[in-house]
Amino acid sequence: MIPKREDVEQARARLAGRVLRTPTLRSTAAGSVQLKAELFQETGSFKVRGALNRLASLNEEERRRGVVTWSAGNHAQAVAWAAAEEGVDCLVEMWQTASAFKVERARAYGATVDTSSPDPAVAYDRTLEVVEREGRVFVHPHSDPFVVAGHGTLALELLEDVPQLDTVVVGVGGGGLVSGIVVALDGRARVVAVEPENSPALSAGLAAGESVRVGTDTIADGLAPPFAGELPLAICRDRVESVLVSEEEIAEGMRFLYARAKLACEPAGAAALGAVLAGKVEAGPGVAVIVSGGNVEAHMAAAILEGQ
Repeated sequence: MIPKREDVEQARARLAGRVLRTPTLRSTAAGSVQLKAELFQETGSFKVRGALNRLASLNEEERRRGVVTWSAGNHAQAVAWAAAEEGVDCLVEMWQTASAFKVERARAYGATVDTSSPDPAVAYDRTLEVVEREGRVFVHPHSDPFVVAGHGTLALELLEDVPQLDTVVVGVGGGGLVSGIVVALDGRARVVAVEPENSPALSAGLAAGESVRVGTDTIADGLAPPFAGELPLAICRDRVESVLVSEEEIAEGMRFLYARAKLACEPAGAAALGAVLAGKVEAGPGVAVIVSGGNVEAHMAAAILEGQ
């Protein structure tokens, strides 16, 4: 099922008072763009919007079975948090090289976390096995209509905060957020999807006409799934522009946000602004840049900020 704008409106009603309405901040230093500070959201990223919308939509039988998800970290934390909010048992499939910080945060929210898989692809297959064996509901990070609709509530806030909105620039991994934004805007503004050059899952899938596996060698682990979802690809086809950024452009975006905007984001949260700073997307007061999330280990942040 492809969600519609009315599904996003329903999600906003469902989430009212349960997630934060994050601020939109103007940055004159970055060409007067509007920074949607979603790193201030519960768990540090937009992911709770979709996760809670999905968990709150479970029926009683699904709640008894529990949920499972697959994530590098931000979605894992979001589903763990949402499951705790809803009183639902949660299992998260991660992998051996996942951020230790994000693994521990997911556990702190009450989830059982399995990191025995050697890589994301194996963890994904293991997630599907869990669904088959245990009957848990798979809260997919980017290919669940409820998740996509929940993420789209961010764009409804932008439309209210930026009356002259003409462009939304958003970092993209599997495509859950960008597709929610596309659905919510429904043609009201241009959408630019920014991906790491070393992890172009969405643009590769759009070019191929289907989900394809890609490499994921990037500092922006939140934008590094091995593939984009079929649902985001169906939503975004012919409705988004794709821009790729280098590792240094991501790092420069992070340094700028820290020094000039006082936003302590992770690399994934800086990719969209990195594209603007590099001149790959034009700046202006009608341009909104999504800054999400804020989960990064201190030593990694320090190294990037120091230019190492």
